[in-house]
Amino acid sequence: MRGATGIGSLPGTDIDEASRVVVGELPELPHVPELPARGVGADMIGRTAGLLVDLAIEVITSGYRVNPRPGRDHRRAVDLLRGDLDAFDEALERAGAQPETVKVQAAGPWTLMSNIELMRGHRVLTDRGAVKEFSESLAEGLKQHAAQVAKRTGAKVVVQLDEPGLPAVLQGLLPTPSKLGTVPAVPEQDARTVLATVIDALADHEVMIHCCAPQPPLKLLREAGASAIAFDMTLVKGAAALDEIGETWEAGTTLVLGLVPSVDPGTPVTLKEVGQRAFTLVDRLGFPRTMLAEKALPTPTCGLAGATSSWVKRALSLTRDLSSAFLEPPEGW
Repeated sequence: MRGATGIGSLPGTDIDEASRVVVGELPELPHVPELPARGVGADMIGRTAGLLVDLAIEVITSGYRVNPRPGRDHRRAVDLLRGDLDAFDEALERAGAQPETVKVQAAGPWTLMSNIELMRGHRVLTDRGAVKEFSESLAEGLKQHAAQVAKRTGAKVVVQLDEPGLPAVLQGLLPTPSKLGTVPAVPEQDARTVLATVIDALADHEVMIHCCAPQPPLKLLREAGASAIAFDMTLVKGAAALDEIGETWEAGTTLVLGLVPSVDPGTPVTLKEVGQRAFTLVDRLGFPRTMLAEKALPTPTCGLAGATSSWVKRALSLTRDLSSAFLEPPEGW
């Protein structure tokens, strides 16, 4: 996995324009854009639920719920994703681009199961049988999705699992339906096993896990089998977090470093400003700076759904330039 890439989401509702921007700005590792502003079925949970095999969802007041059969909401998610792939293909063709690798994104199993309710109102992750059923369904759906994208593009496919909710799952911070209590914490071993089930099913593809929450569980994600882990570098604090990053790199895992602001900070941003954090990191951990070229990729700090269209292009341009700086650091860095 080489080059610069984005986390996934972009602003607006024009998938053709979003695809053109991604393909143009991230030629080495473009990703299929996500446009959550389109509403139901375009958000991370609805979009991923549309990939599930033999499971369906519907929209209710509190979010998403399991449905006995596919209805309008489920079909909308499926149709939107199909249209997104068509737009991505067309953008590659118009640009004459044939990237070696492309990326797709979906919610990881724990974030997905935290945000979908069973018919009786409890979260999916509270039911052991439902956890098994959902994780196996997601694994099969992602396997089929990645195979389809590989066939369409002729490229290798990196599958990104978004797990922003995993720390809350592990810490027992999710509220119950009544809001009077919290869902019991999921043991690390159980969390690791479910993630490994999904990753193992994707053995033909590299799997990146993205967690933009503070203190992502890097050791757990690495042991589950992720070949790359993406996180927001601006949230990394403390010696323990730095040690865990060092251990992850030593284990051979690629780190996808969120460095470029995901919204316009309102003041000019230079390449050195956003890149310095990565170079300081390798220096503090005692790694050679070549580690950034060999085992790191730059990205924005998180998705770009909240950015302006002008900042999207600036952020992706900075990300791409930062990838070049990882390969050949500018003088004075």
